[in-house]
Amino acid sequence: MLPLWLLIQRTAIMITYESHTLSNGLRVVANRDSDSAMAAVNLLYAVGARNESSDCTGFAHLFEHLMFRGTSNVPDFDAPLQLACGENNAFTNNDYTDYYITLPKDNIETALWLESDRMRGLAISDEVLETEKRVVLEEYNQRYLNQPYGDMWKLLRGMCYTTHPYRWPTIGLTPDHIRDASMATVRRFYDRYYSPENCILSVGSGHDPEHIFALAEKWFGHIPATGFTRDMIPAEPTQTSARRLEVVRDVPATAIMIAFPMGDRLSRSYYLCDMLTDVLAGGTSARLYQRLVKGRRLMGATNAYITGDVDPGLLVVTANLLPETSVAEAEQALWEELRELANSAPSDYELTKIKNKFEAEMTYGEMNIMNKAMNLGYYSMLGDLPLINREAELFRSITREEIAAAAADIFRPERSSTLIYAKQ
Repeated sequence: MLPLWLLIQRTAIMITYESHTLSNGLRVVANRDSDSAMAAVNLLYAVGARNESSDCTGFAHLFEHLMFRGTSNVPDFDAPLQLACGENNAFTNNDYTDYYITLPKDNIETALWLESDRMRGLAISDEVLETEKRVVLEEYNQRYLNQPYGDMWKLLRGMCYTTHPYRWPTIGLTPDHIRDASMATVRRFYDRYYSPENCILSVGSGHDPEHIFALAEKWFGHIPATGFTRDMIPAEPTQTSARRLEVVRDVPATAIMIAFPMGDRLSRSYYLCDMLTDVLAGGTSARLYQRLVKGRRLMGATNAYITGDVDPGLLVVTANLLPETSVAEAEQALWEELRELANSAPSDYELTKIKNKFEAEMTYGEMNIMNKAMNLGYYSMLGDLPLINREAELFRSITREEIAAAAADIFRPERSSTLIYAKQ
């Protein structure tokens, strides 16, 4: 029997696609999946929290709500979609806002009609705006103010970024920005960012790509271009000294977060850092759990991950302390693990296990028609659509020595931001 590593390499799925740009600037990407009776329709608008100003945050997330409130043509967005046996949802992050629909492939025009209608025809009344503002404010309270550890990420972002708009979360820097939002400001945001030039339509279905392009022209081709230009996002200055913040909260256990700046989404640093975090915390067999949770019994939980941002993001190491563990003891233990990884490369076993995991996740994820549609939109937004089929090879090419060198470069005290979230 072939080893798992070779099996994964041989069975990795190549996503086939064709792309086309309409005269109004809308980018269309189509993947044909002849085995699926369903269609996945994904619209990605390249607007997230990074496109907001520091005195007017939370608007990208607000529009994720407003876009479901209907137009003059379709007052109830969900009603015709339900008649077509479709389901829909959306999400917002710091880099983009994504709307997606799944429905039987024979009903695909229902999804395209609804999406084209709300791209420029959203009906925002004073009543609708006030209702959705209240919803967002309640969400802010539930997620950040009324639950344990709710403001950890808000505090950490504020430490790690001084200039780049990643310094505030998607839901906003303060609820006052949404509470005080005027209709005129909301309208300007919609008119600027919800345009065909700032959108990518990606479709997975049993239809031929040329048919999808013809349908895109039918439903979106009449929408005029707006002359949209990309925002100039300020770059974050290089961090040269350690940052630290300690707060006391009513939480079950003291928590530590240590964050380090890393490369952007298209850099090799991104893939190296992704692997670094799996060496540290890729399951219960990884180093932090085996040594600090199971072995030394200093912590109840540990984790390490990357933020996955388009612009230079963060590599974050976290730990929840056991009651008898001091903050100083926990920090020292975490730094010992980080320095060890910087001073010696991971073993062949660790690296092979991680590569197997990455490729298996990519392979299984690519079997889902909606995952493929979403990924096609995302990589198109990045400006490197073929990368969707190169990432497996990128992960394969990474060496043990590269990971150790990346750890030595990343895990420097002067590049760290430490948040101590202490139990009362």
